[in-house]
Amino acid sequence: MPLKNASRRIMIVGILLIWSIKFLVRPFIFIDPFFKPLVGLSPNLIGSFLLPFGACWFFQRIFRLETETDLNVTCCFGLLLVVINEYLQLIPIFGRTFDYLDIISSVVGVFFGHIYFKRLMVRYTSVTVQTS
Repeated sequence: MPLKNASRRIMIVGILLIWSIKFLVRPFIFIDPFFKPLVGLSPNLIGSFLLPFGACWFFQRIFRLETETDLNVTCCFGLLLVVINEYLQLIPIFGRTFDYLDIISSVVGVFFGHIYFKRLMVRYTSVTVQTS
């Protein structure tokens, strides 16, 4: 239960950060051209970082996240969905733009999300040792 609570807090902060970048920083604040790609990629990076936390908070029955193998499968599945979503943006009907940098930032985000979630799993998962 503490892992689910930590995931909820991290998800809320992450979503608020993504919304503030998309709806406050990009439209209303001048961004130096040097930092413009970083600000453009940050929602993908943060959103991909949040994948294991969202799976723990929202989909705990589907993605158990009790072992490192469960975490690996969850992160790989989430990354697959993100990459498929990016490639679907090649279809002109959706009116979105495809970018390889979005895929790279998603991979980086899932990687760091995996590492941080694994640390939280170790911290919050109590290992019971039976003595015989």
